[in-house]
Amino acid sequence: MGIFEYAPAPESRDLANLKPHYRPFVNGEFVDGSGEPLKTINPATEEVLAEVGTASVSDVDIAVKAARKAYNSVWSKMPGSERAKYLFRIARLIQERSRELAVLESLDNGKPIKESRDSDVPTAAAHFFYHAGWADKLDYAGYGPNPKPLGVAGQVIPWNFPLLMLAWKIAPALATGNTVVLKPAETTPLTALVFAEICQQAELPPGVVNILPGAGDIGAALVGHGDVNKVAFTGSTEVGKAIQRQIAGTAKKLTLELGGKAANVVFDDAPLDQAVEGIVNGIFFNQGHVCCAGSRLLVQESIAEEVLEKLRHRVSTLRLGDPLDKNTDIGAINSAEQLAKIKGLVESGDAEGAERWTSPCPVPERGFFFAPTVFSDVQQSMRIAREEIFGPVLSVLTFRTPDEAVTMANNTPYGLSAGIWTEKGSRILWMANQLRAGVVWANTFNRFDPAAPFGGYQESGFGREGGRTGLEAYLDV
Repeated sequence: MGIFEYAPAPESRDLANLKPHYRPFVNGEFVDGSGEPLKTINPATEEVLAEVGTASVSDVDIAVKAARKAYNSVWSKMPGSERAKYLFRIARLIQERSRELAVLESLDNGKPIKESRDSDVPTAAAHFFYHAGWADKLDYAGYGPNPKPLGVAGQVIPWNFPLLMLAWKIAPALATGNTVVLKPAETTPLTALVFAEICQQAELPPGVVNILPGAGDIGAALVGHGDVNKVAFTGSTEVGKAIQRQIAGTAKKLTLELGGKAANVVFDDAPLDQAVEGIVNGIFFNQGHVCCAGSRLLVQESIAEEVLEKLRHRVSTLRLGDPLDKNTDIGAINSAEQLAKIKGLVESGDAEGAERWTSPCPVPERGFFFAPTVFSDVQQSMRIAREEIFGPVLSVLTFRTPDEAVTMANNTPYGLSAGIWTEKGSRILWMANQLRAGVVWANTFNRFDPAAPFGGYQESGFGREGGRTGLEAYLDV
């Protein structure tokens, strides 16, 4: 059966309301940063989207002082019911500006518009709605009577889910009475700075949220600032380790959500068509730029060929191209640096003897694109089975018994997520208890809810974000 032909269905980039210049947000105002301006790039076209003013180390100090003043004078003293009103306003404003935010996210990040429109932006709003509900109920969260906020939170977020990671960080911090200084990723600062406009629209008191674009040195200055009480970081394991070393011996509270190399385990009794959809979603969603991506597929040996055949057929139907086209399944890789890393690891898979299959989809000549790729005949010692590729590349390994599947799944320094595909509920429960992973999905993958805590073990970090459990990271308990 032939593949349907889709006419182009581009979303208008005018909806993004792009400005030629963006500036840091400190103490309720957009200010001129004293850092070197950066140009943010559309990864699908390599065109410059805007010039962004950046912070310097001295700006970090100014922002932290503004956050401290707001914490001492306004935010920590405000009743939870009043804080909740601001969070509700922010959530509603995200919804009202959802098309603008979705288009801007796809332009700046490269992800398909249908993902930013249907997943990222709605879930960001949901986190503010959810945490607004907690703001006046912290006495009943299980952390004792009258739990106290920590103070100023320094937050550093990655480029793969810029607006959503901002919501994961800022919503619980504000709900629990803390103030925030946030550094967005260097390559994707735009939706964070539009979020600053939303804070103004919501009439959030000055200094409660401060946003400082910049490179890694600004993140390091924020993490190391002596008046920051809480550090929250999502990003690479290497940077997470550096942050741990930097704040060792201080009283700062820390949560880290780092890399992953998740196992997606398919047993011989699994509903294969459903499993194939879950496999595709697990690794090709957001071009594989997902810390919890199911990048290692473990398939029971007796069904391996059938699964591979179905998987290759399904992947060959994925449409790669313009992120603003509503029919696009795979958008652009976020940067030239990330594309080079993906290519290097794929070449290592070839060199070590894995069998590579790449989708025959056309690849645009301009922009940072990489066609969906599946490696079979993968051994556990290969780099593609051990290192986080953070791209649309799947490694397929086989197992014979459930015990072997558990051993293979746990054969990683990471521990963020895992998936299990089987019709046996008892096997799901047994295996979920054996896996060293913070989140285990059963007969699905990449399901998120603000009420459900998320986080990892080992080199995937520690601490939880979301749910009642995630509140603890921002409370003095």
